[in-house]
Amino acid sequence: MAERGDQVVGGISINGIGKGFVNQQKEKITALSNINLSIQPGSFTSLIGPSGCGKSTLLRLIAGLIHPDQGELTLDGVPITKPGSDRGFMFQEHTLFPWMNIYENVAFGLRARGIYREKSASVQEFIELVGLKGFEKYYPHQLSGGMCQRASLARALVGHPKVLLLDEPLGALDAFTRMNMQDEILRIWKEHNMTMIMVTHDVDEAVYLSDQIVVMTPRPGRVTKVVDVELSHPRARSSQDFLKYHGEVLELLDYGGKIQEPDFYL
Repeated sequence: MAERGDQVVGGISINGIGKGFVNQQKEKITALSNINLSIQPGSFTSLIGPSGCGKSTLLRLIAGLIHPDQGELTLDGVPITKPGSDRGFMFQEHTLFPWMNIYENVAFGLRARGIYREKSASVQEFIELVGLKGFEKYYPHQLSGGMCQRASLARALVGHPKVLLLDEPLGALDAFTRMNMQDEILRIWKEHNMTMIMVTHDVDEAVYLSDQIVVMTPRPGRVTKVVDVELSHPRARSSQDFLKYHGEVLELLDYGGKIQEPDFYL
């Protein structure tokens, strides 16, 4: 579990959350309805569901980037009302500044908060942690997509947040790079004991990484079930236990491919 001094931190409580938007036709679209979740400090939670079910909306509510229409979210008992350095955010695209080199990109948040001078050692620490030592002076266009995502991860971590929010950060990567990045995220999560919450469409990824998988319905997004994944790390993707959880999540998403008896035989 994440700790600050003697205090366990990073616990999130989501109570009765609802959120809607108005589209271009001035129609009210309900994205989330009556979401209730408890996310334990130091846990890894995945949000999974069909496109448009409100997963990213929920992540942005936790980040404080938008506000709920109903309900309340708290971090360690304190209401979330705005963005804060206690929550890091990693987007699907790397969002690095193209005019800054990797070191400058990772250091940007510390400079913006006016704490670079006392925290500057963290920049190199996290660059090395994500395996980019030697690439500090490179610019984003000189690096692969996977390396840019590593830099984004370092930038999200450098401020030592209690919670890291990941909005499908690996979706644009090829399969091999994606699996390597999953292992990197898992390693960093274990080493730093922070709370991680990730949006994904990949059932395999959710089972491989998560303590709990929050399965959501099509819009308006509601929680169908929270699946507790009781497997130790590292996890073998081909094991029977892994495949059991994989199948359970697919069934909850109604993608289980149930075989039905035909109406007639030829």
